[in-house]
Amino acid sequence: MRTVGVEEELLLVDARTGDPLALSAAVMSAASREGNGRDGPAAGALESELKCEQVELATRPVLRMDELAEEIVRWRAEAARHAAGAGGALAALATSPLPVRPSTTPGERYGWVSRQFGLTARELLTCGCHVHVAVASDDEGVGVLDRIRPWLPVLTALSANSPFWQGQDSAYASYRSRVWNRLPSAGPTDLFGSAEHYHRQVRDMIATGVLRDAAMVYFDARLSAAYPTVEIRVADVCLEPGTPVLLAALCRALVETAARDWRAGRPPARVGVGLLRLAAWRAARSGLDGPLLDPRTMSPTAPETVLDALLDHVRDALDDHGDLDLVRDGLTRLLTHGNGARLQRRLLRTTGDLRAMVAECARLTTACAG
Repeated sequence: MRTVGVEEELLLVDARTGDPLALSAAVMSAASREGNGRDGPAAGALESELKCEQVELATRPVLRMDELAEEIVRWRAEAARHAAGAGGALAALATSPLPVRPSTTPGERYGWVSRQFGLTARELLTCGCHVHVAVASDDEGVGVLDRIRPWLPVLTALSANSPFWQGQDSAYASYRSRVWNRLPSAGPTDLFGSAEHYHRQVRDMIATGVLRDAAMVYFDARLSAAYPTVEIRVADVCLEPGTPVLLAALCRALVETAARDWRAGRPPARVGVGLLRLAAWRAARSGLDGPLLDPRTMSPTAPETVLDALLDHVRDALDDHGDLDLVRDGLTRLLTHGNGARLQRRLLRTTGDLRAMVAECARLTTACAG
């Protein structure tokens, strides 16, 4: 069975006002004094990110989804504890609903990003959820990348948790994905065909000077520059910790299904990047509250039908992993109760105030983290 791990970027806020706070240095200092939980190269960790108003957690790679759930809860609790010690709180929100002028984390690399990408980088306070799934080789990994492309927008719709931006309702369920895709290397990709072609394209992109290195190739899904994994990068960070577990189970099943098709010589769907961009936009706009583009036909379709199609597509892999019931129940829960975007809007209607809404999300994040 393939191992899976999750990286979550989380917002640091004032627990009372909901305003983002530049506390990552204090959080990382406290985590460092305690050893950051590191007990080997496979251990999880807390890390700084591009902006001082966010922190990233990384789980260790695991085989079972109950282990992953424990990892996510553990590291959210650690991050929340250190944030509280620095005078703030942790909020699993993919954008700041309140107006903010984020500050860039000091360091040569982040300074380069800020200089290179200007206002795009200065505004880029977004929190995503990245899922790493083990692959046996780069050849298998590229075979997977070519075959999962049409299904990735569905993961954006499931995870959508960023309806607000700079104090306004964006009219999107995942506005984070729209902001992130301003970066020149972000988004869907053409078919690569082989690991050789993949690596040649990455080298050619770096050679332009627009990107600094392979870690700045921000494809929706890519070969990890650091681990023997496919890294799927389309999801918002999710308010409830059960949702990234659902995403991880789906990602592993997508990878396994694609790898089986690659080994059997079944060709990938030849969907162009233009249609994939439209599917990603539709998913970001609708979330689970409007039509999605069906990955099989690229026609507008009810989200319930699209989720049924996704479940059917990966059913055998889910069954083999023992994850079928978990995913079926998780999809039913999301369709019934909604994703983070729907919850944020519901909380705003209840509280009548963005600040109170963010404070409640911070409370929920901490409560969910134990």
